[in-house]
Amino acid sequence: MQHLTHLRDLAPRYGGFIIDLWGVVHDGVRPYPGAVACLQALRDAGKPVVLLSNAPRRAEAAQASMRAMGITDDRYTDLLTSGEAVHLALRDRIDPWFAALGRRIFHLGPPRDRNVFAGLDLQPVAHPRDADFVLNTGPDDEADPTDLAAFEAVLRDCARAGLPMICANPDLDVIRGGVRVLCAGALALRYQQLGGDVRSLGKPDPAIYQPVVARLGMARADILAIGDSLRTDMAGATAAGIDACWILGGIHADEAANPTAAARLAQAAGLRPVATLPALIW
Repeated sequence: MQHLTHLRDLAPRYGGFIIDLWGVVHDGVRPYPGAVACLQALRDAGKPVVLLSNAPRRAEAAQASMRAMGITDDRYTDLLTSGEAVHLALRDRIDPWFAALGRRIFHLGPPRDRNVFAGLDLQPVAHPRDADFVLNTGPDDEADPTDLAAFEAVLRDCARAGLPMICANPDLDVIRGGVRVLCAGALALRYQQLGGDVRSLGKPDPAIYQPVVARLGMARADILAIGDSLRTDMAGATAAGIDACWILGGIHADEAANPTAAARLAQAAGLRPVATLPALIW
């Protein structure tokens, strides 16, 4: 595992890139210093970039959020979110697990994530007892997003109703504007502990990489995945047979403060990224 400072020292080895959003390009509020310029440098070098995010919202909503931060569409080639994958799975019902779901949906998450199921033949309900399944997009706006216990009651209501759960963001937590907050993955993990049936879409499931590789249009050996999470980004790329570069300044910033600590953390996780970078800097 090389410990580099600039992506330009690694980029010539690869033809295309899969880049995570939250923790790499932005922190949910603003872009990280140098990240937008790095995307532009890859575009200038003729290197296609597909952004792959566990954001629990549709791709167009993620794009609108990035535009508000000053990250324009021309800085990357394409974008796929776990929320988009959930929308398509609910729409097409090809997977037997999704095909078996009913039409009455209980949404656990903030109103801004309702675009995941908007326009589909689904009936939103206000209480788990009236639902066929629960869509978990993360903590809602009614409780403390830093406290898992704040969601215990609603998770137990869902478990008592025997609802299968779709997790639209496998991340456990994320740093938003400098504050660590829970993601849908943390709620899903607790739901499994309560005996609930959970299906998660997004990294680290290697299936999420299939459409991304198709959009890049090249062999996996020619692709580099860049992300900040060992559990999702690094593990997902490894499972998909894609080289990975680990950004240390994201979710693991406190644990991986230097190359020695980073190497130990990766080894403990059984992962071998080809390189580390302190941030997405060209």
